[in-house]
Amino acid sequence: MARTASNMMPLGTTAPDFTLLNTVTNEMVTLNHLKSDTATVIMFICNHCPYVKLVQEQLVKLANDYQAKGISFIAISSNDVVNYPDDSPEKMKEAAQQLGYPFPYLYDDTQEIAQAYQAACTPDFYLFDGALKCVYRGQLDDARPQGDVPVTGKDIRAALDAILTNELVNSAQKPSLGCNIKWKVL
Repeated sequence: MARTASNMMPLGTTAPDFTLLNTVTNEMVTLNHLKSDTATVIMFICNHCPYVKLVQEQLVKLANDYQAKGISFIAISSNDVVNYPDDSPEKMKEAAQQLGYPFPYLYDDTQEIAQAYQAACTPDFYLFDGALKCVYRGQLDDARPQGDVPVTGKDIRAALDAILTNELVNSAQKPSLGCNIKWKVL
């Protein structure tokens, strides 16, 4: 587990399109199919990372709080499943069902989507407005494993609230911090 920070995609970047496997439904889905006309949160997560495990309950709460307000949530795992079998599509489906993920949990087998988003770690968060322009990227909040800061989702909640009230999202954003994406060795 290498402690890694977000690459911080430039604000205003258009969300890269994708077609990926929804591990829960076993169907191929596209960004266009899943996005919202209000805003879309894309999260790079996985099953085994302690940083992700710390925030899983908050991810469910966050999605439940904001999906009703028209925000779409999409989770993607891009990890190498040969060396990290806990992140396989079968295990992703189990985790999504066990944790009650109210959002699709997609598998990026080629890792091309993680590269297109400049994702570096799990968890890594991106918020796109209704036109799919990046308005927030970075951390959920200041909570970390072995820390004493509670998991609240305050940073991304502030960005979501700004979108919902037609305000500018604060551009002072902190990188996420987590496990590095487990890139395939070719």
